[in-house]
Amino acid sequence: MPIKFYQVKEVPYGCFSNFSPHGFELDGKWWATSEHYFQAQKFPGTPHEEELRLAKTGIAVAQMGRERHRPLRPDWESVKDAVMLRALLAKFGAHKDIQAILLATGDEELIEDAPTDYYWGCGKDGSGKNMLGQLLVQVRTALRG
Repeated sequence: MPIKFYQVKEVPYGCFSNFSPHGFELDGKWWATSEHYFQAQKFPGTPHEEELRLAKTGIAVAQMGRERHRPLRPDWESVKDAVMLRALLAKFGAHKDIQAILLATGDEELIEDAPTDYYWGCGKDGSGKNMLGQLLVQVRTALRG
């Protein structure tokens, strides 16, 4: 039976959200959430990267990352999945408690039940790509390693 997640407050799978407060170190810097890392990597090596890294919340950094006055890296569409995978591997590698929750999902499909997101989530009608769920399955497989 598929496991759906979306809101951080949902127990026990809220930790699968990119907004969950499970920080980690990656690329020599501390990231408060996987959303912070993901959004900041749209602007690597620029002052925007650091500005986003230091954003107060995951929601704030998500909004900042979508601001089009910022110079989006030209290869973003081709690297965004790999960037997200790096963030998730670091996040779940740094926190044994959420690693255990992810591993306890067995072989179940993981679905980000995001009604407005048809790329990272399943979308309102379930036709979305669910890339976040797919990447979490990859992380789960790697953790079993």
